[in-house]
Amino acid sequence: MKDSPTTEHNDAGPSHGGVGTDLAAPEGAALDNRFANPGLPAHRYRTTDIDPAAAKRAERQVSTIFLLSAVGTLVFLVGYFALPIDDDKSLGRLQLSTMVLGLGLGFAIFLIGIGLVHWAKTLMPDHEQIELRHDIRGTDEERRDASNIILDGVEESGIMRRTVIRNSLIGAMAILPIPAVVLFRDLGPLPGTVLRESLWEEGVRLTRDPDGTPIRAADVTFGSVFHVIPDGLSESSHPIEEKAKAAVLLIRIQPEDVQPLEGDLAVRNDWDYDGIYAYSKICTHVGCPVALYEQQTHHLLCPCHQSTFDLTQHCKVIFGPAKRPLPQLPITVDGEGYLVASGPFPEPPGPSYWERGASA
Repeated sequence: MKDSPTTEHNDAGPSHGGVGTDLAAPEGAALDNRFANPGLPAHRYRTTDIDPAAAKRAERQVSTIFLLSAVGTLVFLVGYFALPIDDDKSLGRLQLSTMVLGLGLGFAIFLIGIGLVHWAKTLMPDHEQIELRHDIRGTDEERRDASNIILDGVEESGIMRRTVIRNSLIGAMAILPIPAVVLFRDLGPLPGTVLRESLWEEGVRLTRDPDGTPIRAADVTFGSVFHVIPDGLSESSHPIEEKAKAAVLLIRIQPEDVQPLEGDLAVRNDWDYDGIYAYSKICTHVGCPVALYEQQTHHLLCPCHQSTFDLTQHCKVIFGPAKRPLPQLPITVDGEGYLVASGPFPEPPGPSYWERGASA
């Protein structure tokens, strides 16, 4: 009896290495053993690494850039003192002064950055290194190694032996803060009575910003908004500083829409004139101009950080980072029907400061 024929199966599976071969490591084998570590590529030396003359040339270039940065700082200082805006308050002088100061300071900072980048790319070591991760708190030996790495970095940077670069950088950095000192000086005096006082006082007319036209109460319609400055602002010795404290928004709404104040603040219920209200335009958060008015909700919004003040609640803060209502300016009309202040702000306008508690 013959044996029945058998069929041989030749499945070219993964073990035969044919098409579709699975390169996965055998079960239990380490995953990292599948591929050989190619290592770091061969280091490409720069011209300054092998040519001392090129290195010296790069050193002079970096030093020159730092010295040019110092020139930018000097341009700022010369422009500041040669183009004062206290004597000449024209728009042309302000634009010229701003341009010279901005270009000088920007040039100085930009060139210090360029010099540092050029120094790093041409003279500082650029060998590839691998640093393995470790626990946040290293051992004492690891901490010593870290300290040595910093010291090695200082040595490799060449800042100790490349005296020309070091001294030019120190010189550029030494005079760079001077413009900041000058700018801080221009911020004005420390908070005190200067911030508590403004041009608003009894009888001062409310005028349009910026032309200074007096405003009649009859010209203020319901829902309208006027940007207001005190009469005589242009004649002030410091109009910009005074405007920053005295800028006002004038808005008219139906008097019955406003919630009356109670207690000690009830006296302010008469600070409007027939629904015409005047509030400081300076946000009580960081001093941005509050210039957006939602007519339907009677909300005033600060565009900087979205502080929202409700006019129907005497500009109480209903949203945002501001903590105090906008100060209200009491107003009335004079014999000719023009709107005038009936007194100063009851508290300093603008953001809070460390001496504010002494006055409000």
